[in-house]
Parts: sequence; structure tokens; C-alpha cells
Amino acid sequence: MEAYPEMSADETLVFNGIDGASGGYLLPEMTPSQVSALAQGRSRDPADLDELKQRRFDLKNPHAGVEADARDLAETGWGVVLAYNADPALQEALAPLLSLRKEQAGTRFKVFAGVDGYRPGESKNEFLERHGMGPGPANPDKVPYYLLIVGDPVAIPYRFQYQIDVQYAVGRIHFDQIEEYAHYAQSVVQAESGFRLAPRAAFFGAGNSDDRATTMSADYLVKPLAENVAAAQAKWFARANNPGLPEWQVETILKDEATKARLGSLLGGDQAPALLFSASHGVGFPNGDSRQIPHQGALICQDWPGPQIWREPIPRDFYFSAEDLEQNDNLLGTVAFFFACYSAGTPQLDEFATQIWRDQPERRNIAPHDFIASLPRRMLSLPKGGALAVVGHVERAWGVSFFWGRAGAQLRVFEDCFERLMKGNYPVGYALEVFNNRYAEISSDLNDELNEIKKFFKQPDDFKLAQMWVANNDARNYVIIGDPAVRLSVGSQAAAQSLRPVLA
Repeated sequence: MEAYPEMSADETLVFNGIDGASGGYLLPEMTPSQVSALAQGRSRDPADLDELKQRRFDLKNPHAGVEADARDLAETGWGVVLAYNADPALQEALAPLLSLRKEQAGTRFKVFAGVDGYRPGESKNEFLERHGMGPGPANPDKVPYYLLIVGDPVAIPYRFQYQIDVQYAVGRIHFDQIEEYAHYAQSVVQAESGFRLAPRAAFFGAGNSDDRATTMSADYLVKPLAENVAAAQAKWFARANNPGLPEWQVETILKDEATKARLGSLLGGDQAPALLFSASHGVGFPNGDSRQIPHQGALICQDWPGPQIWREPIPRDFYFSAEDLEQNDNLLGTVAFFFACYSAGTPQLDEFATQIWRDQPERRNIAPHDFIASLPRRMLSLPKGGALAVVGHVERAWGVSFFWGRAGAQLRVFEDCFERLMKGNYPVGYALEVFNNRYAEISSDLNDELNEIKKFFKQPDDFKLAQMWVANNDARNYVIIGDPAVRLSVGSQAAAQSLRPVLA
């Protein structure tokens, strides 16, 4: 049995983000007692709790819901959700993708737009009720299981996405230009037209000097995850009873090798793998900083000397952002997973301010508005060929995702997700369901613990409660940028194409 280091409570509550404007951490690290106070003071939406309890019940009673093959859109359905006042040009730009999904899903293809689209301030339950659905498992004859939100998180809020993602497989796209929607649609259609990538996976992990967060994620997430995935392939083949499954080449790029130049080679050109996993700091900037919208969530690489040596603003030489992708870069067919703060997006309001920072009695604005990170948006909309999807994090990404107190590293959720992805059988939205399952379990446990404290005066265990509260928000905030129905298309080395097609 592997031995894990003894860590104090505050050492497990670290997050993978760094302030690009000052070179320091995004906020002073919270103590367990502070997080515990926050958890006890926050009220929880009863509707959200009911949905999470239903999900947990469904997990324990797998025959309670509608059974469907998650790989078959004709069974699960596929739908697109736009704001009620969305520009009709969006659907025109996405026409190739919509046509493909309509062919695959048949009568269970839905477009929620205009009067059927998302309305301002609408909750998940209100939206579903308008379309004949109550809480519980998806009924694809009314609302499809796979849902693509099209629009920025101001028009269709993150909260709605989090809520509906509990029982549905949800992704989102938003671009600045109409032609970028067209590029993404064309990329997905091209990737599903018989194209095969070589089965290559790259695991990239910075471990910066004197930095607890990236050292932890390199040693207890990236390295063992890559090793476990590589070793598990024989079991996958046996379970699938399919000798035609491709054997994956798994590459680990760790610490000193995890430079910006090396990441650049993985995000463009011939070196781009079918599957990329990265763990590092995500760079953050203060509200009002001109770099926030274009660079927030960019990936800090090994070039950063660490917090003890470098006490100045973070230059672009240390991180990889959307602006580092070239017009000729081609990521057609790639799926990426970024474990880093803000790697998928940033909310307007801080999730961890109320009742901790006494000089700020209300949640502080950390951005002018909710927005999606620029790097995944750029990756999906590259004109020569875009990535299929990027999984990332809204707000801070915390160490409790993979390390749980004295229990040590906890990788099963990541391993199960990657097994589903790398077999090539399951869409990315279904692969991420293991994170939703974890969210439902933690949230239900947290609610039970808070009830014991508030109603029955149980003495709170600050460390336990802090872990559960942070883990709850952390698990909820994993999101998919892209169509949740996309899947990796890989073949044997002989069947794989030597070069990715270039979009016309």
C-alpha cells in the first residue's frame, strides 16, 4: 500500500490558481475553520437538494429510471438550447452539426429556441416544466439527455448549466464571431465522417519549485493517473470483449519537461494527441484588469520559477493562452481536460468570499460578468480544425478533487472518466457523469451534516466540513466546453490517418 505524507488540514485545501497581476496566490488560503463557517452560513436551494437526492437514489437503484444506451443518440436524444432572443444566424452557422445530430437522434432531436428557448432568470426546473418534464431521469421524448447550450453565461447562466447537468449530459459553446460557430460545427462533422486519430494520450503536469499546489497535482494526480491508465488497458480489452480496441500510447510530461514550448507542441500541429490531460495553475487577474478576459484560466507552465523566487507579475512567457495558438494549428478530433483554476470559465461573483472576508459583507465581484475562458474557445474554433471538447473548471479548482485527507490520493473518478473516453465507446458528456455522481454524493452528505449541526446542535468538525464544502463546489464546477455528444475517434496505428484533415 502506498504511503501518503501526513498533511495538515490547510495543506489539503489548496487550489491550482495564481494571480497573474502580482505573482501571488489568488487569495490568502482559507483555514478549515473559515471554510466551515462559510458552509454553515450558506443556505442551500431546496430544489437543488431534491434533484441531487434523486440522482443519488437513481445511482443506488439503477432500474428506477429510463434505461438507454448512452452511445446511441436515437435512444438518448440530442438537443440544443439557445436564449429566447438568440440571433438566428447561430443556427445557420451550426447547420452542419444540427443536421448530423438530427440524422443520428431522429425524433428525439430537439431545438429549444425562440419561445421554447431559455428565458431570463429561468431555473432548470422552470425550463424543464415548460417542456413537460419534472425532476428525475431524462425522458428523451420530451427533453433529450445530451444538451448543447449555445450562448454566453450572461444570457444562459452557469447556475442553470450546473442545475440541469445533474441529470443530463450538458456542454456549452460560445464564440465572439459567427464564423467561429461554423468552424466548430464543421470540425465535429469532419471528425465523425470516418476520420481516425492515432491512439495517443498525453498527461502534462507542471510541478513548480516551492509550490504546494502544482507539486501535489503532479505527484498525486498526473503521474499516477497516467500510470494507472496505461496499466489498465488489458482489463479494458477483457471487459469489452473486443480485440479490435486500439492500444493507447500514453506519454507523461512532468515537472521540468512541462514547459510552455512543450505544451505548445501538444496544442497544435502533428504532436497534438487525441487526448490531453493537463494539471497546473490557471492564471487569474483582478476584476478590471485588461488581461482578464483574454488570459484568465491560461495554463501556467514549468517556466514559472515558483512563488518564493518569482514575486512579480506573471509574464506571458510563463503561461499558455489562447493567443499562443496559431491560425494554422489543427486540433481536429482532440479532447482536452484541464485541471486548473478558471480553465473553463469565471463567474462574476466570488464563490468563497461571504462571511470570510469581514471587510466584504457581500460576495465580491471578481469579474465584470460571467465569461468562458478564451483558451478552450479558441481551441474549438480553430479555422483549420478545432478540438471536439475541452473539460475544465469554472472558478477555483481544489486539491480535494484528487486528495482526501488521511485517505490520500483519490483517482477513481478520473480513471473511470478516462476509461470511458479512451475506449472510444462513450461521448464525453457520459464520461463526465462520474463527476456528477461524485457531486451528488458529496452534496447529499454535506446536507445531512449541516442538518445535524443546525437542527440537532452537533459540534462541527471544521476540517471535515471544510473538505465537504470545498469538494461540493469543486465537483459541481467541472463543465464541458463543446458538444457533450462528441467522442474520441481513434483507430489502430495502421488505421489512423498520418495527418489531420484541414477544413476547407
